[in-house]
Amino acid sequence: MKRGTIILIGFVAFVLFGGVWACNKRNSFVNQREEARKQWQQVESQYQRRADLIPNIVATVKGEANFEQSTLEAVVSARSKATQVTLSADKIDNASIEKFKQAQQELGGALSRLLAVSENYPNLKTNQGFADIRVALEGAENRISQERMKYNDVVRLYNAALQRFPGNIMAGGFESMPYFEADAGSEKAPKVDELLNK
Repeated sequence: MKRGTIILIGFVAFVLFGGVWACNKRNSFVNQREEARKQWQQVESQYQRRADLIPNIVATVKGEANFEQSTLEAVVSARSKATQVTLSADKIDNASIEKFKQAQQELGGALSRLLAVSENYPNLKTNQGFADIRVALEGAENRISQERMKYNDVVRLYNAALQRFPGNIMAGGFESMPYFEADAGSEKAPKVDELLNK
């Protein structure tokens, strides 16, 4: 074979190899981004699960004749706001995550106050339905926490892949995704007195 033919074959092989690598790299970014979006939907699903428990809590607590109406109204109002704030998995950014977190925190705070106030009602403490709902609510909170951690894990992998060389050369058009970060001061457990005085 002539030297020119060998060089041409080598060049064509190099271009083909580079093209296949570039396609695979871009496809891996798509797969990782879709995995992060899917995981975000899991986060939302668990928040919805918690919101779905609230009508049962409110109905059970309403049975207690002297229960603070303002506490119940705060829970119902917070649930309404929280379920209205949705976040498209295609358009996740820091501002939308903050808005979502704020609505969920308001709901979480209202629920915490309701549960703290319920301690003052012996009939509620002995009500099996209320006890079951509290256990289900605790389970929902645990699932939310786990799904947020999984979301952050897949986002970390995706964001790192976008930044690593030589993949970052092929990352044009792909944007990093934000993490679901804990709020400042959330590492401290609230005291029951603080919940009652909110």
